Amino acid sequence: MPLSNANKRSSHEQHRKEDEKVSKKKRPSGSDSVSPQNKRIKTEETVMTDSQKRANFSAIPSPGSNGVHRHASPMGTNKPGTTKKLRHGENYGKLSMPSTLAVENMCSYKMSSMLYEQLKQSLKVGKTAYETRKSRWCLRSLTRALALLAVFTENIGYEEFLKKIDHCWQSHCQQMIMIRSIFLFLDRTYVLQNSAIMSIWDMGLDLFRTHIVGHHIVQNRTVEGLLQLIDRERSGEAVDRGRLKSLLRMLSDLQIYMEAFEKRFLEATDSLYRVEGQRLMEERDVPEYLLHVEKRLEEENERLLHYLDQSTKKPVISLIEKQLLEQHISQMLQKGLNQLLSENRIPDLTRMFLLLSRVKNGQKELCAAFSQYIKNTGRMIVLNVNNDPEKDKDMVQTMLDFKDKIDNIILMCFGKCEQFTNAMRESFESFTNARQNKPAEYIAKYVDNKLRAGNKEATEEELERLLDKIMVLFRFIHGKDVFEAFYKKDLAKRLLVGKSASVDAEKSMLSKLKQECGSGFTVKLEGMFKDMELSKDIMLAFKQSMQCEKHGTGIELTVNILTMGYWPTYTPMEVHLPAEMVKLQEVFKKFYLGKHSGRKLQWQPTLGHCVLKACFSG
Repeated sequence: MPLSNANKRSSHEQHRKEDEKVSKKKRPSGSDSVSPQNKRIKTEETVMTDSQKRANFSAIPSPGSNGVHRHASPMGTNKPGTTKKLRHGENYGKLSMPSTLAVENMCSYKMSSMLYEQLKQSLKVGKTAYETRKSRWCLRSLTRALALLAVFTENIGYEEFLKKIDHCWQSHCQQMIMIRSIFLFLDRTYVLQNSAIMSIWDMGLDLFRTHIVGHHIVQNRTVEGLLQLIDRERSGEAVDRGRLKSLLRMLSDLQIYMEAFEKRFLEATDSLYRVEGQRLMEERDVPEYLLHVEKRLEEENERLLHYLDQSTKKPVISLIEKQLLEQHISQMLQKGLNQLLSENRIPDLTRMFLLLSRVKNGQKELCAAFSQYIKNTGRMIVLNVNNDPEKDKDMVQTMLDFKDKIDNIILMCFGKCEQFTNAMRESFESFTNARQNKPAEYIAKYVDNKLRAGNKEATEEELERLLDKIMVLFRFIHGKDVFEAFYKKDLAKRLLVGKSASVDAEKSMLSKLKQECGSGFTVKLEGMFKDMELSKDIMLAFKQSMQCEKHGTGIELTVNILTMGYWPTYTPMEVHLPAEMVKLQEVFKKFYLGKHSGRKLQWQPTLGHCVLKACFSG
């Protein structure tokens, strides 16, 4: 196909280095002379002195000139007083390989078109030769290759066949580089100015494509041989990657890579991995199968790096992902996901996530299966099918441990993917409320246990982190009013009996509940703390008044004044107290009502406690 001027310039640039190498080679003496027997040009006799002849020979470009000659016009004179006459005559006819100077001279005399066509025909029939005194270079690339066709059609092994076709291609390229260097002036003037014709290099490629690789026997055997080599490498054998690279590059340069090779290569790849995926999915467990898929993808990427054309990357990787992953997603998840999650197999879960993320709906199906695993495991924790009291006792701690495990998997294996985080929350909410009210009750009791005095299991920092985790479970609870009722009851006991481990921890928990549920949820709980603080001030004033009035009874009385609307409802119970205590109660009542008229006090002795002191003689 004819190339545009821009493409030709690109082609010239691709071979600039080769031209420089060739132009730097030493030219044999006499190689720039044109044989009069072959040229047969009618010219007038030209009287040329020896010095003039030497001047002509000195016009041959020196090494490194890259085929561009700077010399006087053939019609000019080299010395004053000398003249040279040329007469246009008959065409050159069949040529032996001319010199670069001769090519330039012919182009100067508007013989470029004839020279280009002569070169093209000579390349076709293989009659272009370049002779020197010391050596003979025969550039019969197509003739030589066509002669090899008989050998190619013989019953020889595919490796030997590939070796021969590769040698033929390499020889052709080397010869075309030499030819192009000689006709460089033609290539950079006449060819560049005519968009309808191909550059000399592209002409060589077109002839090789048409007369050699375009032959159906050669093309079929070449492609079949390449596929067999790749199949052997996929089976674990070592093959000549250099040969593969050279021949696949040849197909790319000839612009038949996709048409002749890629289609058949992709068909073979699809068939191989379809059968392999079905077989290995049955034979191997999921972690082993995932390792195999990962290995296959690495191998194919390595082939793309070493010899396959980059245009093949997307389709070949897509085929592997389809046949080894997409076709077996459901089977993989059913067969191995629960085991990997239960055993906390972080590396295998990471590999599964990364591989399934490569295929359509892979991540979506993995997330759905992950969510179902959380629900099933969580229900077993919450429902306590066997009604084991010990399991109920440990329910909250088991839920917290399970939550930590799932959070770690999402972080380490699933890259904190929002899709999996949302699935986890929905799943926890689902199983937490599978048993009505019980989880709320047990979470409140768990908090009471951790905030009660005497709990030395954790430091203040560890206790704070634990409360944060408990709040996560609290968010999943639908019956938050149930939690509030149990929490208020337990908080009242801790405050009244003075068994709270830390006031700061209590207020921190209260602040977390307020932030989560709003001030309406905690207003009563905050009122309880205010009552306790006011009671301390009242008792301080009461003790001062007792000292002033000298009501010494030998009994130390502490009273907590509770606002009925804040605290849990308690049933009044009549208790028979000693006369000394009844008398002291009346003293406090008189003191309190004297300061707060209009209020009513209702004693709740069941919420109080007393300490008896006894002295026994030895």
